[in-house]
Amino acid sequence: MSVTAPDFSKDESRWQAVIGRDRRADGQFYYSVATTGVYCRPSCGARQPRRENVAFHASTEAAARAGFRACKRCRPDETDRQAAAVAEACRIVEQAETPPSLIELADAVGMSQFHFHRVFKAATGVTPKAYADAERARRVRAALGGKGTVTEAIYDAGYNSNGRFYANAPGRLGMTPTRFRKGGEGETMRFAIGQTSLGAILVAATIKGIVAIQFADDPAALVRDLQDRFPKARLVGGDAAFEALVARVVGSVENPSAGFDLPLDVRGTAFQQRVWQALREIPAGETASYADVAARLGAPKAVRAVAGACAANDIAVAIPCHRVVRNDGALSGYRWGVERKQALLDREAAA
Repeated sequence: MSVTAPDFSKDESRWQAVIGRDRRADGQFYYSVATTGVYCRPSCGARQPRRENVAFHASTEAAARAGFRACKRCRPDETDRQAAAVAEACRIVEQAETPPSLIELADAVGMSQFHFHRVFKAATGVTPKAYADAERARRVRAALGGKGTVTEAIYDAGYNSNGRFYANAPGRLGMTPTRFRKGGEGETMRFAIGQTSLGAILVAATIKGIVAIQFADDPAALVRDLQDRFPKARLVGGDAAFEALVARVVGSVENPSAGFDLPLDVRGTAFQQRVWQALREIPAGETASYADVAARLGAPKAVRAVAGACAANDIAVAIPCHRVVRNDGALSGYRWGVERKQALLDREAAA
């Protein structure tokens, strides 16, 4: 069963969206009414026009060029202004030495705090504070690759105290800053290679849970990739108990109806973790589009960010990014190969 976003590429589906005042179509297109001279969002609550008086436009600019003015009720022209405001706020956060406050960001883009907070979250899927935290964590990761001290890296990233960063470091880096800088030094990871009908599979775990499930045709390539990511971590071959865990993972690949209830050590930004949780809520045997996932997160315009989070997923099957497809239902990219993606979907559909 496929659960995909509506296709608004044809006029008939667009007209149905206008009749139903479908908010999912907002931003996908705009419609104008010849008798009033205005253009609106599909969800506009104005009186329903006659079909023969309606034309559709790909953007607010296209509607304006055709001689129509923005509706004062649904204010469709605000969409572009809001997108520009969010982009400007992101630029300010990325260039600021220390994270700007909500008041400072709202003032910079000419909005009230409440309105700016709502618009920013709707566009990006995260709050301004979460975005700023993720940006600081990115700076720390970049700085830890340099020659300065860990403390210098933390302060250079905009943290005003070591304690505030260290409190959240495991969630943002997956380990302490010192271990991250040293290539995972002091981190113990158990791992083992299993064999599935889809090729070799590597399972790696910390004491918290599974941190990676990776497919490849070459088992050695899986081990090299793990070593490259954590060159100084203590990689320990799995014992009998860990081999049993790997067998359960293999079983989930071969028989999706068995489900997956093993603990995970999920590492990523706040937005990535929200996307990955949404993926885990897609039932086996069903698919969702990137637009569907973005809509479920309350951020319908964050389609590209959702796709990026899917691409960054290190835990195949357990975080089922293979269940995300394009709007037309066609398969999109999959870091472990589109053939494996199709095979996983076929098995889940059959189960």
